[in-house]
Amino acid sequence: MKKLIYIFGLFIFLAGCSDALDIENIDSYNPDAVWNDENLANAYMANLYPMFGNWDSGADRLSQQLAGIEWYPDRVTISNENFKSWDYSRIRLINQAIIDVKSGMLPQKVKDHITGQALFMRAYAYFNMVKYHGGVPYITVPQDRYEDDLNVPRNSTEECFDFMKEDLDMAISLLPQHITPASGDYGKIDGNFALAFKAKVLLYKASPQFNPSQPWNNPYWQEANAVNKEAYESLLGQGYGLVEDYSNIALEERNKEVVFSVINTYPNKTAAWDHGVRPGSESRGAASACPTWQFVKEFPMKDGRRYNDPLSAYTMSDEEFLQNYWKNRDPRFDKSVVWNGKLYEVSGKTGKRQYTALGIAHELDDFGINPNANINSSNLNRYTGFFILKNSLLHLTQAEVQQYDLDFVLMRFAEIMLNYAETANETGDSETALAILKQIRERAGIEPGVDGNYGITAGSREEVREAILAERNIEFCFEGHRFWDLRRLRLLNRLDGTIKEGVEAIAIEPDQSEMEIGKARELADNYELVEKDFKYSTLQVPRSGVRQSTLPENYYFFPVQKDVLDRSPALEQNVGWGGSFDPTLH
Repeated sequence: MKKLIYIFGLFIFLAGCSDALDIENIDSYNPDAVWNDENLANAYMANLYPMFGNWDSGADRLSQQLAGIEWYPDRVTISNENFKSWDYSRIRLINQAIIDVKSGMLPQKVKDHITGQALFMRAYAYFNMVKYHGGVPYITVPQDRYEDDLNVPRNSTEECFDFMKEDLDMAISLLPQHITPASGDYGKIDGNFALAFKAKVLLYKASPQFNPSQPWNNPYWQEANAVNKEAYESLLGQGYGLVEDYSNIALEERNKEVVFSVINTYPNKTAAWDHGVRPGSESRGAASACPTWQFVKEFPMKDGRRYNDPLSAYTMSDEEFLQNYWKNRDPRFDKSVVWNGKLYEVSGKTGKRQYTALGIAHELDDFGINPNANINSSNLNRYTGFFILKNSLLHLTQAEVQQYDLDFVLMRFAEIMLNYAETANETGDSETALAILKQIRERAGIEPGVDGNYGITAGSREEVREAILAERNIEFCFEGHRFWDLRRLRLLNRLDGTIKEGVEAIAIEPDQSEMEIGKARELADNYELVEKDFKYSTLQVPRSGVRQSTLPENYYFFPVQKDVLDRSPALEQNVGWGGSFDPTLH
């Protein structure tokens, strides 16, 4: 069914232009040929689809979810390339399509679909730039690097949001509303994705990131709520919804929760997800994305409350929880994380348990400093004692791990629901927000409780806001949302100055004394040790180098790179980075 083929090499796009907007030279491209041949036109558009990315196991390294100190001092400067989004080479190709398709002889329906896709792509590309930097030059015609004036000023942030909305409205009017999973066009942008993305754009426009002086009562929240409500109700009415099993969000391709996905198919197009999340002994190298102890603690108990909530039926002290963290948890924890002693039947190995204890686990899987192991771990700066289970294809053998080809789910209905919940709460409709939170938790498998609230105790607007943010943290774990949610809500202080930890496991006897390593290894070889056969302690990670995150206030908007400014005097640098451009709306 995977018929959308990404064709590369059909056109020669010669890079090397030194102009400020980094426009590529496409002089060799023949519009008369491309826009009079439907196959070539579709191939041109297919070359633009990689802009939507693919699976990235380390997408949440920017937050507390995964190990790694990404936010070391001066991670972002005006001179380096870190966290810069200035994608005018792609904008030029998109604008070329919007202009040139009109002059071709393709059927009008084909022209409309291509134009709709291109308009969406333009808004999508500009959204990423605005999310990074605030207002940017909103170029809507192909720039000629020899004749046109590329030294153009930045549009205001509000103008950019208005232009994005215009592009998306036009795209919605031209695109087919719903490309069904059975269609040969599945994987292309449709009107439903465009509407859902427009709702997300307006959520950002209303957010504290762009409205620091009026974060919660600015006029943009009403429009954001109206469009998010429209997206939610429209897609729900067409049959979109939550899949029954949280595990199947990606494993069951083209399900009713998928709003837009990037098509992968082995051997033509694969992704590196399993390669990045599996323990080294079951992969082609060390895991590159390991959950932290800080994040493990964030998952609620199965009654929806925190482990240390005295009202929880499963309440534990911090000390008790460390020794029993896997017990009675939100079912999403079991479906998302691998821990020491857990049943983990990867590579088709029936009954296999995963171990991380030093001296017991495979050397590519271990984590710890236990002196009685008589061996040193080489994983102390990258591992945590936890691995990612979510979205893994466990049937792939170690030799096959790079054949991972699940479609990459870029947007799913749960995001539409929680975006709508957020805007509803900020416009006085906490009842709708709470109803959506309950639906998300019901699907997760959390116990409803006698009151039917699934452990949710929020009442005030502020409490519901926090409940939504906490739910997003769990529901979208490892999908790359957390840092951007905190930044959008101007809550980077929750990451600033923080550390990350892992958990070491040491095998013990029933009397709590440490088990002799040889005996423990023999039992582990037969998968006879389970979680309760270990004692646990925390270790800060990494063990060397920078060990604390640093996120200054000016990271709410990243700077335009100095090299770009030097080539375009009309551009201004952002306030907070030595410039005068205000990237906010208020």
